[in-house]
Amino acid sequence: MKDLLAGYRRFRASRWPEHRRRFEELAKSGQSPQTLILTCIDSRVDPSIIFDTEPGEVLEVRNVANLVPPYAPDEAYHGTSAALEFGVRVLQVPHIVVMGHQMCGGVKALLDGAPPDAKEFVAPWMSMAGPARERAMQCAQKEDRQQCCEFEVIQLSLKNLLTFPWIAERVAAGKLRLHGAWFEIRTGVLMTLQPGGSFVRADDGLGFTATATTQPS
Repeated sequence: MKDLLAGYRRFRASRWPEHRRRFEELAKSGQSPQTLILTCIDSRVDPSIIFDTEPGEVLEVRNVANLVPPYAPDEAYHGTSAALEFGVRVLQVPHIVVMGHQMCGGVKALLDGAPPDAKEFVAPWMSMAGPARERAMQCAQKEDRQQCCEFEVIQLSLKNLLTFPWIAERVAAGKLRLHGAWFEIRTGVLMTLQPGGSFVRADDGLGFTATATTQPS
């Protein structure tokens, strides 16, 4: 906790003066972010650093393994779905990015089984990605399955986004675009999902492309 307070003091001393006007304007006029980024809780993956964003530019939704659950409006608690509803229906963001990453612990739990102390919530949560695991297990080389599954989880989440009727409607109307991305921790390289299902380096000039436009069958 001392490190956090030390960081806060650095923020107040150096960054707050730099960003003060922006925060004051955001407090006065409200927020209108253009992108909702749904990514993993992993401490090594920070969207504000990766995309060099300023306050007010993006919404961040973080959970284990950047999973989007299917649409299920019931009386249970749905933190990710609530965040999506707020971002899409209230703030009307025009872009959603699902970003996975290298060495994802949630994906590892999906492939190899959750650790003994992560079976109450992590294991049931990751079970929704069963189809991604099945596809990843078809990789001939065992060492490729982790990354393959990380890619598959991103695509599964994008498909699940389209089970939300108010997301599918906005996508069909051209008011919302869905994107996939994967961050390699070791090298700092970002890869973006293309419509055909391949991931390419964003450095190569192929940036974000809409990856889903219709309701899944």
